[in-house]
Amino acid sequence: MSGLSARDIGHRVVVRHRIPGGLTDVIGVLQARTPELVAVRHADGTVHGIAAADVTAAKTIPEMPLRPVDVDQLFLTTALGRPAVETAYVGHWLLRASSGWTGRGNSLLPAGDPGLSVADALSEAEDFYRERHLPPQALVRVDSPQDKEIRALGWVDARPEQSDVLVMHTTLDHVNGLPGYDVQLAEQPDDAWYAAAFEGPVPDVAPKVLEGAPKAMFASVVVDGVVAAVGRGSMTGHWLGVDAIRVADSYRRRGLGTAIVQGLARWAGPHGGRRTYLEVLLENTPAITTYTRLGYHEAYRYRYLTSR
Repeated sequence: MSGLSARDIGHRVVVRHRIPGGLTDVIGVLQARTPELVAVRHADGTVHGIAAADVTAAKTIPEMPLRPVDVDQLFLTTALGRPAVETAYVGHWLLRASSGWTGRGNSLLPAGDPGLSVADALSEAEDFYRERHLPPQALVRVDSPQDKEIRALGWVDARPEQSDVLVMHTTLDHVNGLPGYDVQLAEQPDDAWYAAAFEGPVPDVAPKVLEGAPKAMFASVVVDGVVAAVGRGSMTGHWLGVDAIRVADSYRRRGLGTAIVQGLARWAGPHGGRRTYLEVLLENTPAITTYTRLGYHEAYRYRYLTSR
């Protein structure tokens, strides 16, 4: 099977093979490659299994150009990829609480129709958070209608000292290259993973949040016997969400963060992954530079608002 190897899994390929009456080509993402079988996933999600003996030619091809993203869909997808411990709804608006750990896990996501006036919906949100002894917060896309409507009702920046958060996206084709390090993957993170992911004690609620997604994977890179980098991936539909990336100070600028992203992307491809997103503070220039080089582009920005 000239031209393809296991290293190409996750990349776009074209496979020419025999069929009754002639030859045909299949173009898509290489999902599996064994001595007996080649599996190629088409853009519509259909997986074509091709007997290796029928393959006459095969090669990798350039990734598809990055298509525009459905921002409304991605806004909801990010919430599903890292679900809060407790959730409730006001119409379509999502209320999230996780004992105060992280803004994403303890904020209102105003997406869709709340089924009430915005003022009444916000009043219900305030009651929800105060019952849990949490400050009322809303995660809003910058300059969105919800941002403007909620501000008009007196809500203000919850974190004026912090930059906005940038949500970046791309296709797996752009980021699933072969990692420069051995990326270890586990469905269940161990103590070493948590020790590398947090500086200091692990918040009691963190495992519930990080391990709460229906399909998640925990990545790590060990260098010199030390867990030097970690990250988390979660699948929501065809989206891979990447978060919790942390590289130990003494191992930075060695490409370990890039390897974590690539390792998770290569895991996601055979599980139906086609696109990927991550979040990063706008002030974190080194991280944004790394993600941009990998092929990520800005989808939108968000900030937190709170009632006075």
